[in-house]
Amino acid sequence: MLILALDAALARCSVALLRDGLVLAQRHEDTSRGHAALLPPMVQAVLAEAGVAAGELSAVAAGVGPGGFTGIRTALALAEGLALGAGLPVVGVTTGEALAEAVPDEQRAGREIWIAIDNRRGRVVLERFAAGSLLALGGPEAMDEAALPRPGGPVAVAGDAALAVAARLAARGGNVLLAGPRLPEAVALGRVAARRLAGELPALAAQPLYVEPPAVRQP
Repeated sequence: MLILALDAALARCSVALLRDGLVLAQRHEDTSRGHAALLPPMVQAVLAEAGVAAGELSAVAAGVGPGGFTGIRTALALAEGLALGAGLPVVGVTTGEALAEAVPDEQRAGREIWIAIDNRRGRVVLERFAAGSLLALGGPEAMDEAALPRPGGPVAVAGDAALAVAARLAARGGNVLLAGPRLPEAVALGRVAARRLAGELPALAAQPLYVEPPAVRQP
């Protein structure tokens, strides 16, 4: 299975091409702006490096969020354009799924995975996953740090708000491990997409998952 994966939900643009889980080519750049300009040439570079045409792909995967409005829309629009031209399916993957997939085995053993994302408005978006699994314990939830739920057991926390959330939970006496990574990578996103296509994970529409309305400034 040949999957092209794109993500720009947080402060990173990332593209990867995977064949049966093995990375053929990848690019990424950490930035909070310019996703629309960065992603298309990254896709071209990755396909060219691997010598693969869009029509040879099995599917295109894209990060649906939670995350930034522009980055999510950019990745989805590009994925849908590539897929439409080649008659391919588009597979949605949440930011939390991509981050949870990348948590090392030694950090996830016996622990729930909590993905904490900074929504840049003084709140965090929390995605929680069962120990040893990528099955979500409900959908992403936006909340104040002070309103974080109490863990029912050991947890590993990843994401760009992981440091603050782990510190808050540890101060309450929780069994907390600060885990990597902080930002999602398209490689992990592509591996989640392969699991979804294989029926190991529930279907997910390739549509933006914002959790809260995008911030709008009054003129």
